[in-house]
Amino acid sequence: MIGRRDAQVSYFDAQRLPHRVPDSSFYARMGAIIDLLFSDEDLEMMYCADTGRPSLPPSLMCGVLLLQFYDDASDQEAAERVLFDLRWKVALHLPLDYAGFERSSLSKFRKRLLEHGQERYAFDRFVAVGREAGFIPDRVTLLTDTTNVKGAGAVQDTYTLLRKGIRKLLREAGFHLPGKRQGLSTQGKQLVARYVDQDRRADIDWSDPQERRTELKTLVEDAEAALELITEQSDDAEVRSIGWLLTKILGDDVVIDDQGDPQIGEGTAPDRIISMTDPEMRHGRKSKSKCINGFKFIGSMEQSHELLLDIGDMTAMGSDGAELMATIERVEANAKVSVDRVIGDGAFGSGKNRAACANHDPHPVDLVSPLARPWDPEVGKSAFQIDLEARRATCPQGHTAEGRAVPPGDGGPPTLRFVFPRTTCETCPLFARCVKSKSRGRSVTTHPHEAYLQSARQRQQTEEFDELYRLRPAIERKIAELVSHGIRRTRYIGEPKRQLQRLWIGAAVNLKRLFKLAQDKSVDLQSIPYTWRQGQVCPIAA
Repeated sequence: MIGRRDAQVSYFDAQRLPHRVPDSSFYARMGAIIDLLFSDEDLEMMYCADTGRPSLPPSLMCGVLLLQFYDDASDQEAAERVLFDLRWKVALHLPLDYAGFERSSLSKFRKRLLEHGQERYAFDRFVAVGREAGFIPDRVTLLTDTTNVKGAGAVQDTYTLLRKGIRKLLREAGFHLPGKRQGLSTQGKQLVARYVDQDRRADIDWSDPQERRTELKTLVEDAEAALELITEQSDDAEVRSIGWLLTKILGDDVVIDDQGDPQIGEGTAPDRIISMTDPEMRHGRKSKSKCINGFKFIGSMEQSHELLLDIGDMTAMGSDGAELMATIERVEANAKVSVDRVIGDGAFGSGKNRAACANHDPHPVDLVSPLARPWDPEVGKSAFQIDLEARRATCPQGHTAEGRAVPPGDGGPPTLRFVFPRTTCETCPLFARCVKSKSRGRSVTTHPHEAYLQSARQRQQTEEFDELYRLRPAIERKIAELVSHGIRRTRYIGEPKRQLQRLWIGAAVNLKRLFKLAQDKSVDLQSIPYTWRQGQVCPIAA
């Protein structure tokens, strides 16, 4: 049953007594509006109407959660700060003798938010305030960027992945219980005892290649035996999911040599699992020289008043721009705005994104993103004049070649390939720089969205593009602010929990920004009523 905050003011109320928390601080400003900031009625659907003991008030728990992410505190530290930190008592409007609660109450409250789809509650609430206050216009320019995020699990090598995978599979199947082992063969009981009753690294000389190969062979054989055992013993979906992970590790990391022995494969599989603790973690890159282990997140901010409109979870693999269109759709759906323009770095400027933005419904989105400079401007692809309608390309020296259609490899639009005669190229003064083939002349292949790329290259040479692109660094500062509140350290395992953490950090950053905007523009947010998505009309103060 839902518990509600007591309207009776305590004699020991922290706000009523003299204190040294500055009025201009985030805590004092939050404390001035805490009674309006979150509403118990907004979240009453998460609780039974008439059964059970009253819960901790959800409005109080939302305030604690917001402060926890603002100060990057653990559950234990948050529970202690509610008891002992005067700043938190002022922010939450609590009496000095407040009895507090157990740290597990926070994890239970987060779980309740996720179960009822309310992980966006605070973030969307503050965006709605920004809309009603006039800080977020109906048609917005988005500044967008991504950054890397550490996963919640440890990065593990192949030996550890196999050992932990076998153990996790057998325990999930119930073999840690003595009764489950009845009926197993002697070999099966030994397998279970080796991985379930013990969980320690093999005591070998890890600097000896032969001993490592022997250990790998043992692990592979035991993994195959565990998978065979589970196939016979269990039909549980979760068990089979872990079995699939173990099979994938074998397929990605292990190869069989000519003698039939397992070896660690060379290179890295694109979708390689790197942790059995958090199986969703992946290797990725932010640049050619910077490898990351974990995830990425994409943040999008309204340009004029610098309020965050979206924070999204991303896999570490692939391009940073892969989630651009999904981000635009989320912003339009959740913030109730229309995205007119997106400004992002070169990772967002792919031909696919440009085509999708140009054909976005209900109106096109102007994508401002630079294209990479050619390695040699005089002979790069951009130096060739390509007429797509006439299917003709003209090289920098004025020679032409007719294009032929190249069938698309992935079902996308067809491309054109232009091949210049070798004899013509050999007489050209740019031959040594332009032609790399030993037997053919220069060839140029168009992109499936070549027309959009050509238009982007032309626009990139204009002052208008430079003026717009100068706005982009503001999102880097905003992401740095999010990082200072702990967004780069993933606390939880699983995409919904990761997203909750990022959204509540974003909500704290947005609330701080709302306080600043209200002060600078002399806007009284307290007088602004706005309609929450469940239909209530709630005021909020600055």
